[in-house]
Amino acid sequence: MDEVAAAIADPVRRDILVMLRGRRLAAGQIADRFVISRPAVSRHLRVLRESGLVRDTLVGRRRLYELDASPFGELVEWLGQFTAAGQVTAADQVTAAAGWERRLDALETEVHRTRRERRRRDAPDHPRERTA
Repeated sequence: MDEVAAAIADPVRRDILVMLRGRRLAAGQIADRFVISRPAVSRHLRVLRESGLVRDTLVGRRRLYELDASPFGELVEWLGQFTAAGQVTAADQVTAAAGWERRLDALETEVHRTRRERRRRDAPDHPRERTA
């Protein structure tokens, strides 16, 4: 549980987890979405792999990464002690998972929107806003 909590403590790793929801991506595809260096992304992927949150498969010369959300179960159970009843039922876990899915969807949307705006702003042909 501690490795999972430490892994999701970093915003870059959380972004990677959101990217991997529902699809496999090559390491290069993941790295291309960040402004940090490829070795830095590789280190983040290693932390996620060691925590059990992602699996990698070698396909030809490409290493494909996919999400494995099962390690979240123990963390969700532990967090459950802070609910009103202090008990986490299977139904509570499903409800919590749905809530997290909505939050992660919203986070993914916001990350993509922010990056799109940043690319537009930083594009060389982008006209700078004029103040009157």
